[in-house]
Amino acid sequence: MSSQPTDILESLISSTTRLVRYAAQASGRNMSSATARTLSILSAEGPLRTGDLARASRISQPGMTKLLRTMQGDELVSRIAEVDDARAWLIQITPRGRAALVEWRSVLATEMSPLFGDLDETDWQTLEAAATLLEERSRREVVFA
Repeated sequence: MSSQPTDILESLISSTTRLVRYAAQASGRNMSSATARTLSILSAEGPLRTGDLARASRISQPGMTKLLRTMQGDELVSRIAEVDDARAWLIQITPRGRAALVEWRSVLATEMSPLFGDLDETDWQTLEAAATLLEERSRREVVFA
């Protein structure tokens, strides 16, 4: 391996951010990155309190509250009572929110397709292996110091 692991990871983060930004701009759709990120978190993690969702999404709690108000109005998320604490609410993704997330990801993949149209079978196998590895690693519980 000629590159250092941190160099490879930095390149991966930079490249994927650029690809998603390119695809989102090319799609002409109006789903904000904060909305897509919030739906993605809820889809993967299940219902969360507003504060936990704000931390996971890297925005302030007041910012998340405002975003959730809009998302509730669009029927992408809903509030449910927390079983262990009757005073607390959890935010969950709705079927409409899940469908919007699936459609958003499909649109992004479609928009990125031309960038990868010249890949051969070996390249696709390499990307598939990398995607599988990234999926496995991103599902692990990670504790950051």
